[in-house]
Amino acid sequence: MPAIDRLVQTLARLRQPGGCPWDREQTFASLRRYLLEEAYEVAEAIDSGDLGALREELGDLLLQVVFLSRIAEEERAFDLEQVAQGIVDKLIRRHPHVFGDSDAATTDEALRHWEESKARESSATADGGERRSKLDGIPRQLPALATAHKLAGRAARAGFAWPAADSVIEKIAEEVEELRRAVAEDAPPRVEEELGDLLFACASLARTVGVDPEGALARANRKFGARFRHIESAALAAGRRMDSMTDAELDGLWRIAKRETDEPERG
Repeated sequence: MPAIDRLVQTLARLRQPGGCPWDREQTFASLRRYLLEEAYEVAEAIDSGDLGALREELGDLLLQVVFLSRIAEEERAFDLEQVAQGIVDKLIRRHPHVFGDSDAATTDEALRHWEESKARESSATADGGERRSKLDGIPRQLPALATAHKLAGRAARAGFAWPAADSVIEKIAEEVEELRRAVAEDAPPRVEEELGDLLFACASLARTVGVDPEGALARANRKFGARFRHIESAALAAGRRMDSMTDAELDGLWRIAKRETDEPERG
């Protein structure tokens, strides 16, 4: 028996009378946090490059899909087979250059086919037959940086975008200056607004140059953490407290940490 069928049967057994009390108590709402946690653990495994961990975490994520589908089946809404058939149908619809008579020689052309298909589907399901915005459908639960990246991408595919990376960098410089003025004026609401504009511009630059901003920030977080821990260790070895060191001393330790942790120069 295929392993996926065994997984479905195992989950069904856990949910049946005489099964596991915890599994039987779960609902769509209660599983929501586990679904998110497992998705983040998959992302962490990808970042680590540990394929063994990735295989395991993908299994945990698959369990959540099967679990949610099982609950839906019990409520006579849909089952795992319909979930799988739905995504197969969607993939075929959105790849007419593979399964139809359209052409797509580049990634941009393939994405255009995908977005055009999505737009037709959205138009067909919009309330009252009204055309939906190209920005609709972005999950509200996404982190703000990922949302900004998606918003910029959707707008760009609709023709609303900076012409090149240099233009976005100029916009970032403009936003930095506006943030500087807001800070100098000691205006917290304006500081928050201008900082948000700056972060959005950075997300737009990431889209323009083909970088995932969440991944870039995650790598920066790990890099900072490694360097900071190096400084902590150096201070401890010297019998010093970091908060008693001068800025010059800390900067010197930072430079050593960059060299010792073999990271690229901070931009």
